[in-house]
Amino acid sequence: MSTVQPIVGIIMGSDSDLSIMQDAANILKQFNIPFELTVVSAHRTPIRMVEYATSAKQRGLQVIIAGAGGAAHLPGMVASITTLPVIGVPIKSSNSIDGWDSVLSILQMPSGVPVATVALNGAKNAGILAAQIVGATNDTVSNTIATYKNNLSNEVTEKVNKLKSDWNNGFDV
Repeated sequence: MSTVQPIVGIIMGSDSDLSIMQDAANILKQFNIPFELTVVSAHRTPIRMVEYATSAKQRGLQVIIAGAGGAAHLPGMVASITTLPVIGVPIKSSNSIDGWDSVLSILQMPSGVPVATVALNGAKNAGILAAQIVGATNDTVSNTIATYKNNLSNEVTEKVNKLKSDWNNGFDV
């Protein structure tokens, strides 16, 4: 049985982040983008983090999505080690300050070490952004994203038409 080479890495600081990071995995599955998913803690397994980040490109990864809560050093530390784009997902964890600590830790990177940052618990958007990065050089993925975005537009149009219909039928909206 052959395995497909992952091109997106999804990492998180703890398995307690999986319920959030699963959204990134789900959207990548929807777009048929192979990925790997694992726990890499910047604080508890720093050597594992360095090994993961330094080997990512040679293992075929094109983008890394890194989710972290609390102090949320994982995305920035990984970005400091690899030349691959890193997308940070701030996670509202049990030890966070309403998630603000995570948002600010990932958002406020020093000059020269960028991390694309999505909304608090925004792993789905991280998956979409990773797909768009891959799609910049992969027409199949680009076409899949175009279809996805077209469907989003169609869903809004359907809601507008329903609202108009409800309004015209005398419903208070």
